[in-house]
Amino acid sequence: MNPALKPVDIFQVFGETPQVLTEVLRDGVNLAVWRRRLPPQLEDFAELVVSLGQPLADQRVIDVDEQQMPVLPDLLREAADLQGYEAFVADVTWLVAAYACLLGARRVGLRLRVLAGPMCPRFHVDNVPVRLLTTYTGPGSEWLREQESPRGELHTALSSVDNIQHLHAGQVAVLKGEKWQGNEGAGLVHRSPSGQQGRLLLSLDWLA
Repeated sequence: MNPALKPVDIFQVFGETPQVLTEVLRDGVNLAVWRRRLPPQLEDFAELVVSLGQPLADQRVIDVDEQQMPVLPDLLREAADLQGYEAFVADVTWLVAAYACLLGARRVGLRLRVLAGPMCPRFHVDNVPVRLLTTYTGPGSEWLREQESPRGELHTALSSVDNIQHLHAGQVAVLKGEKWQGNEGAGLVHRSPSGQQGRLLLSLDWLA
């Protein structure tokens, strides 16, 4: 762990507006969560996508121009005929733009996945600077406060972990990883939710 960061100095921030996401830029903050509620139109669309029972996915690299909104042609095109698709694309586009603005990113990696089970079932930290995660439907990611984070046992089958925290559908989280300068050894410890309930997950990564 970065010797400048003690466990008591590592914390998480929550808020009801997107401005809270800027808190992740502060030293010691390894998670910032916008506790948003999805509009019913987006909730319905996401549930429809998952109900198709198909492992749909979309992965791409987006070059960002700060003078204009990103363009995401044919995003998750298999779902283009479903009601609410346009609103979904608009929401993802806004999140990409907000994430790029937050970090001054010129290139963003996007991954959209329909998942039927845990993608990363063991607690781990991400080897990235900052990652955005939001689950449109289904259970959100699970994470640990620093006091409950068994950093010496990551990537193993932990027998028991107390006080597991949960993100919820609709919430937008930005997680600091190990590659954020000054955050070495303090990346948020998290994992995919347990169980087999379907979910629609968006993740964004800062590439340049």
